[in-house]
Amino acid sequence: MSAPTIRYAKMNGLGNEILVVDLRAEHLKLTPEMVRAIAAEPRTHFDQMMVLLPARVHGADAAVRIYNNDGSISGACGNGTRCIAAIVMQETGKASATFETASGMLNAWDAGDGLITVDMGMPSFDWQAIPLAEEFRDTRAIELQIGPIDDPILHSPSAVSLGNPHAIFWVDDVEAYDLSRIGPMLENHPVFPERANISLAHVTDRDAITLKVWERGAGQTRACGSAACAAAVAAVRKRLTDRTVTVTLPGGPLVIEWREADDHVLMTGPWELEYEGEVSVETPALVV
Repeated sequence: MSAPTIRYAKMNGLGNEILVVDLRAEHLKLTPEMVRAIAAEPRTHFDQMMVLLPARVHGADAAVRIYNNDGSISGACGNGTRCIAAIVMQETGKASATFETASGMLNAWDAGDGLITVDMGMPSFDWQAIPLAEEFRDTRAIELQIGPIDDPILHSPSAVSLGNPHAIFWVDDVEAYDLSRIGPMLENHPVFPERANISLAHVTDRDAITLKVWERGAGQTRACGSAACAAAVAAVRKRLTDRTVTVTLPGGPLVIEWREADDHVLMTGPWELEYEGEVSVETPALVV
């Protein structure tokens, strides 16, 4: 008996590799082992896999389960949400889409000029909600450093949750650090019981931040939408920027607004469909 196959769409949001799998009409459950096998294939490699499932909540176009390429579950993926929003809006003919996620409902809409805006919801700053392993009353700067005590390499990151935990280190040059070396160590630091996304952020103006990200469960990526949102709100809390900023990642810019009226974070950016295909879900061999 041949292994079942599923169709996929290989997409990206600012170079953040996204694989979209639509299981709304399929009776199939992906296991972490299947996810890792699919991610190991060059043609279907991804930073995040966005799996569309039948909606259980009234008003949602679909439920979505988000996997990192190590098979773990992610609570949020802003770049991936823009990709699935583009698919659903083209499918329905509507200018908006609503998704049910592990972190709550996500709304997205057409922003014009090939851009999509995602309402990422409200950020969390409480140490238990992020979560952190110990109490920090002020998460604008938590006690964490690497390197010598009297001359640390990095220290005092801001901690934020945008559906997943983030730590943002404020630096003068994001290229001055080997993120591929320090990222895994910081992601798995004991202060982060659920691991964390690690960012290096350089504020270049009141409306501009340069960012590099090591993503929890995915590694160093060209873009991370939730990290851009986390850096933007953390910068506002530290009074480094205004509430609307352009966050420039290696893959390109995202516009982030921390809306004052309701504290929701809005992320606006592009999406791209690269190609479509089929993949075996029991073995990583692609179906031609």
